[in-house]
Amino acid sequence: MKTNTQKISLTTPLTDSVVSSLQAGDLVLLSGRLYTARDAAHKRLVEHFQKEGKLPFSLKGEVIYYVGPAPAKPGYPIGPAGPTTSYRMDPYTPLLLQQGLKGMIGKGLRSKEVIEAIQKEKAVYFTAVGGAAALISKSIISSKVILYEDLGTEAIRELVVKDFPAIVTIDCFGRNLYDRE
Repeated sequence: MKTNTQKISLTTPLTDSVVSSLQAGDLVLLSGRLYTARDAAHKRLVEHFQKEGKLPFSLKGEVIYYVGPAPAKPGYPIGPAGPTTSYRMDPYTPLLLQQGLKGMIGKGLRSKEVIEAIQKEKAVYFTAVGGAAALISKSIISSKVILYEDLGTEAIRELVVKDFPAIVTIDCFGRNLYDRE
């Protein structure tokens, strides 16, 4: 496991070479585009894929943030936006990784199947600090709903972020900060 942590600035979309350079324990500052989606949106994405044979938008190199943000106050692009528990997305995650998803941001443990899919598809699982929703929202420059508006706060949004703080928790080699040696 990594002992000397470094802070790395990354810009999305992520490439295989960038993902391969990350190690569990790295602190990252993400800039660029993130998508938001929680379990209801994940379910719809997978159902769409099963029916149409493709997703409604490309996930190649993209990162999904597991969040249902609070409404924005006037003058702000988004309200508090803290991570939600990731395991609820686990039934849908392997398929999305197969479709090019390179990163996920949430909190908590992932299933064995998701960890195997992360390794197979050369992806990365980041965690964001729970309880820091107001602080995290300061790194979000813009937010717009792009799909499933009827889901309210669980709609899929496209966020533009600058220096979004996260920790590499499971790297593409399967190293996992939740594992105890």
